[in-house]
Amino acid sequence: MQTKVLIPDAGAYQLASDLLNRGELVAFPTETVYGLGANALNREAVLSIFSAKGRPADNPLIVHIHDRSQLDDLCTVPPLAGRLMDAFWPGPLTMLFVRKPAVPLEVTAGLPTVAIRMPSHPVAAAMLKACSLPVAAPSANSSGRPSPTTAAHVLEDMNGKIPLILDGGECDVGLESTVLDLCHDQPTILRPGGVTKEMLEAVLGQKVLLAGSILRPLGENEVALSPGMRYRHYAPKGSVILVEGPEERTVPLLRKLCLEQRQAGKKTCVLCFTEHVGALTDCDPHDIGSISSPCEIAHRLFQTLRLLDEEGMEAVFSEVVPPEGMGLAVMNRLGRAAAFRTIRA
Repeated sequence: MQTKVLIPDAGAYQLASDLLNRGELVAFPTETVYGLGANALNREAVLSIFSAKGRPADNPLIVHIHDRSQLDDLCTVPPLAGRLMDAFWPGPLTMLFVRKPAVPLEVTAGLPTVAIRMPSHPVAAAMLKACSLPVAAPSANSSGRPSPTTAAHVLEDMNGKIPLILDGGECDVGLESTVLDLCHDQPTILRPGGVTKEMLEAVLGQKVLLAGSILRPLGENEVALSPGMRYRHYAPKGSVILVEGPEERTVPLLRKLCLEQRQAGKKTCVLCFTEHVGALTDCDPHDIGSISSPCEIAHRLFQTLRLLDEEGMEAVFSEVVPPEGMGLAVMNRLGRAAAFRTIRA
């Protein structure tokens, strides 16, 4: 199969609409990462997402819409959701609702709930409006790899597997959406993202819980209610180990670990804050952004993790950010990329 990469225009949107309505796949940009979309109401189309990505079938998908009226056929919406839609839609907030029968169980990994969001990226919005479909779309990467934030990343993983990639440039946020469970008594974040716990609580006027699995692996019998919960995700091919502790101990330990691995013959580097690049110049430092700007780190993270594969890195040691605000989303992704392997300085 030839994979076309097109700059969005009227012809590209028409082609995307035709493909989606025929049950084929289209990769498209959102404000978070690029998605790999299929008609969410077409069981066979949805299954082709799992095939193209090599994605386990027990990992649910997110349904993307362009208009609230589409919710009527997809789910039951609790009153609480209205305030969140007013505040954060369109935008990087996914909400978990009770599914209606129109949504195939393949979308929800057999669960009684469905995850839905309304992306704010103009290309995603135009494509969704053109096709008039709810579109199920995980990130447009091979399962387990760092999510794509450019069309080139998508092509790297999906070339020859899908017919079309809409190239809308680099994604703004750089990490996937926040997933919020609204199906129980208290709203609970299952996956942190661009809409933070503090932002949600400010709108709702009540406490929002954090799922216990955000900064740890799921237990053997725990169910993955949201994408990105169960498996090692976002990972480069080399091993990633997190190094945490006070700055005066973390930076020297990063240097020590890196040089030890290099002496053992492994191609090694560190992921570090802008402020520490100068102290780690002999460790091939990869600048992930300023410690004072978790949003900058979020924007750079996946692109940096993909760069590690291009460079053939075999061992990577990374600084950590405080798991607060956007830093919680960064640490959720970094933790899963490292399979939560951590050394404390």
